[in-house]
Amino acid sequence: MDDDVRWGLLAPPWLRRVPADLAAVVVLTLLTVAAVFLPVVRETPLRVVLGLPFVLFVPGYALVAALFPERGAEPIEDDETDEVDSSGITGLERVALSFGVSIAVVPLVGLVLNFTPFGIRLVPIVVSLTALVLALTAVATRRRLALSADERFSVPWREWIRAGKTELLEPETRTDGALNVLLVVSLVLAVSSVGYAVAVPKQGESFTEFYLLTENDEGELVADGYPTEFVAGQSQSLVVGVGNQEHRQQAYTVVVELHDVEVENNSTRVLDRERLRTFDLQIEHNETWQQPHSVAPETTGERLRLTYMLYQGSPPATPTTENAYRELHLWVNVTAQ
Repeated sequence: MDDDVRWGLLAPPWLRRVPADLAAVVVLTLLTVAAVFLPVVRETPLRVVLGLPFVLFVPGYALVAALFPERGAEPIEDDETDEVDSSGITGLERVALSFGVSIAVVPLVGLVLNFTPFGIRLVPIVVSLTALVLALTAVATRRRLALSADERFSVPWREWIRAGKTELLEPETRTDGALNVLLVVSLVLAVSSVGYAVAVPKQGESFTEFYLLTENDEGELVADGYPTEFVAGQSQSLVVGVGNQEHRQQAYTVVVELHDVEVENNSTRVLDRERLRTFDLQIEHNETWQQPHSVAPETTGERLRLTYMLYQGSPPATPTTENAYRELHLWVNVTAQ
């Protein structure tokens, strides 16, 4: 095929005007979003392979590109003053700043989300970072295209590829050739090691978090102030939470029942039960599910047990605290209206 063919013409029209490095940022961002949310892809190591560079490099690069659209000027020596004049930032400085800025920006996004109803969870973080990167990329593209071709920054990737081919395939000496072979072997081993570590990660302890919360006067969720006095037919609010640390996607069922129990000789026997709520849910690894709900019991009595039973998968026909995977309960009194 002719070398003069412009492969950029195969790109969508809106992407053709975007500089190559910023277009790569957009593509990597979209691929990361797909790897995080697509049902099949998110279970593969591709999620980590794309996610790490996205978090550690892309937000910082987009911000640096928006702040510095011009190319870094080459050092100019002044013969009269023996001084070196340099303006802008070079490609190496741009890369170094991108890592540093990303390490600063990503925690700030998490800090802002912590003070919102969304919280620090996977979906809000990915959506926020994606929106931030795309907005910064748009600003960087606009500012860079406003400059002349000689002033704007561009990645000389063609020159890099040409120089790399010459260095690898046409070494000047046998020593250079041997060093090139050693370099390629080292890179292959390094990539293989990283790929193995990503594909077969060392799993820590597997467990599931199960908890109850209430909302205080300031609107914050706290593990305190649980309701203990109910009136039959009148509801009170609670928040049940499940955190998946099982290192895989997990199906759960939460069964909420009110038990009239009898305690004798350190054993508890259920005399009567009332089913209040049932929640069926699917949770990804390292994600948390929280559900505000109302509890309105009809059974009356003193020292009744409001019981939350968590099951992996479907519950048995008769849920009990003994066959539940996790169990929580509150002792409550329910009076008639």
